[in-house]
Amino acid sequence: MIIGLDHVLLAAPPDTEPALRAFYTGVLGLPEIPKPPALAARGGCWFQVGPVQLHLGIDPAHRPSPKAHPAFRVSSLDTLAARLTAHDVHLTWDTALPGHGRFHTTDPAGNRLEFLEPAA
Repeated sequence: MIIGLDHVLLAAPPDTEPALRAFYTGVLGLPEIPKPPALAARGGCWFQVGPVQLHLGIDPAHRPSPKAHPAFRVSSLDTLAARLTAHDVHLTWDTALPGHGRFHTTDPAGNRLEFLEPAA
């Protein structure tokens, strides 16, 4: 009955939207999509990731999880790593997943993010 994933929601503290936009659109290159007016008043921002959306919702009590995270499949992991590093984003490489290159980082709200690419 489940046919797909519509969106992933991450939380962020108040007033972080400019930093989130700079990171997700400016560094990662994800297009921002408009929130419906009734939801826009709550703050936060939404981005398109292929057929799935990434929602960043404002939570005054936000505390990043050290473990929970979305994982983004990419087509050129080394190119993305170089881009992030050029923007002073710290990466933690991880070789524990067989058949994949991958690393973790955090967004401006401290949310853990994984980026992975199947080995050629």
